[in-house]
Amino acid sequence: MKHILSCSFGKDSIATALLALQHGEPLDELVYCEVMFSEKISGELPEHSRFIHETAIPYFEQRGIPTRVLRSEKTYLSCFYHVVTRGRMKGRLSGFPLSAHCAIQRDCKLAPIRAYHKTLPPDTMQYIGIAADEPKRLTRLNGNKTSLLDKYHMTEAEARTMCEAEGLLSPLYEFSRRGGCWFCPNASVSELRHLYYHHPDLWKRLLELQDVPNKTTERFSWQRTVREIDERFRLEGEQLSFYEER
Repeated sequence: MKHILSCSFGKDSIATALLALQHGEPLDELVYCEVMFSEKISGELPEHSRFIHETAIPYFEQRGIPTRVLRSEKTYLSCFYHVVTRGRMKGRLSGFPLSAHCAIQRDCKLAPIRAYHKTLPPDTMQYIGIAADEPKRLTRLNGNKTSLLDKYHMTEAEARTMCEAEGLLSPLYEFSRRGGCWFCPNASVSELRHLYYHHPDLWKRLLELQDVPNKTTERFSWQRTVREIDERFRLEGEQLSFYEER
């Protein structure tokens, strides 16, 4: 039987891989699907991308666990510029994927994962990084999906501690509670603020998309546009500068 781990390289999936090593659980490979913004730009925050490719993947490879990297032919930009072919929005660009129906998650992440799973033996066991203190999520696991975190009674907090002790905690946890694409419509204000200040080149790309005409919606999230979020951060910066000068 083949055993794989769906791995985002967040704390829970890394702790799952560490538990497998610690307890001698079978684990043949990590399966990581990288969502791309464009053909050359990753959807991962640069800090997390460097952590994945320069720290986490080499760590597990040295211990005999390879990583299979999956990518969709579709990117955020190809989904953004997709022309709607039916309904009242026919002829418009799909634009920003609002949280309730994110085409990026469906087309750029789930699709390549499902395609790969079809190539695996039907009895393949899949480890999922769900902690012991997430009972609602655990109820969704079926016969060929299981959680080592639950098996060894490890909570989310304990998973984080385990990763820290091994030097395998992604730097994204310094400013975020969870991983996700840097263009995620569900991103918190603090996550967007981090992007604004630390990755102005990526923020500029969102502003450029805001100005593209004929989109199905002008909003980046359910509440506001990128321009509105940008104005908020700009005013915050001006206020901070005012108090620093005083």
